[in-house]
Amino acid sequence: MNNNPGIIKRIFSSLWRVLSFTRSVVVNLVFFILLFAFIGVLSSGDETVTVPAKTALVLNLVGDVVEQKREVDPMEAFLTEAMEQREENPEVLLADIIDVIAKAKKDDRVEILVLQLQGLNRTGLTKLQDIAKALEDFKSSGKQVIALGDQFSQDQYYLASTANNIWLNPQGFMLLEGYGRYKMYFKSALEKLAVNQHVFRVGTFKSAVEPYLRDDMSPAAKEANKLWLADLWQQYKEDVAARRGFTVENFDENIDNLLSKFEKANSSFAHYALENKWVDQLKTRQEMRTELIDLVGTNKKGDSYSHIGYKNYMAATSSTLDEAPEITDIVTDKVAIIVAKGTILDGTQKPGTIGGDSTAKLLRKARKNDEVKAVVLRVDSPGGSAYASEIIRQEVELLKEAGKPVIASMGTYAASGGYWISAPADKIYAAPSTITGSIGIFGMMMTFEDSLSKVGIHTDGVGTTDIAGFGPTQALTPGMASLFQLSINKGYQEFIQLVATNRNMTLEQVDAIAQGRVWSGKKAKELGLVDELGTLTDAVVAAASLAKLEQYDTLLVEKEQSSRNKLMQQLLGNSANIVSLFTSEQEQVNVELATIAVSNKPLAQLVSTMKAELMQVNQFNDPQGRYTLCVACSQN
Repeated sequence: MNNNPGIIKRIFSSLWRVLSFTRSVVVNLVFFILLFAFIGVLSSGDETVTVPAKTALVLNLVGDVVEQKREVDPMEAFLTEAMEQREENPEVLLADIIDVIAKAKKDDRVEILVLQLQGLNRTGLTKLQDIAKALEDFKSSGKQVIALGDQFSQDQYYLASTANNIWLNPQGFMLLEGYGRYKMYFKSALEKLAVNQHVFRVGTFKSAVEPYLRDDMSPAAKEANKLWLADLWQQYKEDVAARRGFTVENFDENIDNLLSKFEKANSSFAHYALENKWVDQLKTRQEMRTELIDLVGTNKKGDSYSHIGYKNYMAATSSTLDEAPEITDIVTDKVAIIVAKGTILDGTQKPGTIGGDSTAKLLRKARKNDEVKAVVLRVDSPGGSAYASEIIRQEVELLKEAGKPVIASMGTYAASGGYWISAPADKIYAAPSTITGSIGIFGMMMTFEDSLSKVGIHTDGVGTTDIAGFGPTQALTPGMASLFQLSINKGYQEFIQLVATNRNMTLEQVDAIAQGRVWSGKKAKELGLVDELGTLTDAVVAAASLAKLEQYDTLLVEKEQSSRNKLMQQLLGNSANIVSLFTSEQEQVNVELATIAVSNKPLAQLVSTMKAELMQVNQFNDPQGRYTLCVACSQN
């Protein structure tokens, strides 16, 4: 008898040993990283990031500016920083930016503010306006703001236009292309794949599903999109022109005018920008560095100007400039702020996405807190699930029934489902550039019976009813199609009734401005869809006024972290400061003029765009398949 194991068994035994060894190595590696981090925290003493006595604060923003960051595992964040890897999709909190600028204004150690924005991704005009307002306030202290870079995108330049001086590299690039709305359309591709799409919608302008029904944008969608895009572009031009001291006619929207000026500037984008008064001076990196040294002196190494990056400044001033209130000054009355940011989906979702259940839970938490006297719902959402939107709306109504006023404060977007959850508020505040409205509803499904039949797969069977066994591998019957369309019609009627009731309008008045049409915040106020144009701060003041509060504090109501995450955050957050100390020299280099812009590789952009389109469809999870989503809500 052969006692030797068979070859298959030996192969799998070897693989198992390799896997076990690999797992052991990974677990031990993580353990030792945590151990060294813990030892570092204990032995760090007073070793912290400090602000130089005379310095420049460098606002080196990298990533997307957001109202609420998505949830990131503390261990993952620590390892990314420890290994000096760039975060895949970095985010910067809007409130942090404004807070840092406000602190720097009062900080005698900070003599100038340097805008180094080449890592800043596309940011909605509403958020840009909020940051620009903070920068203008900083300048009111008499301190300078200097913007510098190798290039400026349109969003980056909006912030740069607030600066006293804008410096551009002589080989640099900038071009203000305006706002546009371009999407990929899949109708022909779906036909070639034999995928049958079934769409049910109400609203002439509800264009969310057009990419699956057409190969181009419909005339109705073009008409609606042109209107709100032109409104936002006019705001952009007026803001920049006022700061730079020229007229709105200085924006070269006609290609012939642009070419003429470009040729006169010796076909140099940098010289075109200078002669067009977009920038003040063309300087090399060394010339920029030398000029900044003249203003604030050198750093400790003597090879650059004295400066501190945005993140390090935020860490260094997290407690030193914040005075704890005296016990006698503690105010118990609160205005709660609840952020609803992202696509609205059913169920419980992580921060950065709105969950019907999870956001409703936050509203319920504010309702049951006796110290909370009013609530501001900060909405930054293009919408999503109609059912989840309704669950959130019901909690808003319960807050009002409890005697707690609710103010909706709209951010960059508050459209479709974003408007649904805003509508019942006692008052709605929006920015002039907020994208809102899109009051409409649709349902969509795809069936693959023809695709599968091409490869020899078929579905058949029996059922006790006409609707038994319905699924994506079977053709949609006319009866089922009628059923879904009736449901969508009912959803639209519920939506416009909700708006009519809360905005004191008739159904006919709402329908005339609904039909899925998108409006700017400025136009929405004229139409009666919002009450006031203002910021989050204005909304908080209004909420306090409705609650008749003379003294109050604000309270951010957000998802509580698990005990594990709290422990990890505390441990790894402290050790991250040590990591930043060990790598401070590298950060000093990066904070200079390094280009950290998003990849402009054409193939990478194409793949990224297609992936985003598919992910959007894949995340839909409304239990009735009804969606109120504004797909047009992006500025690009």
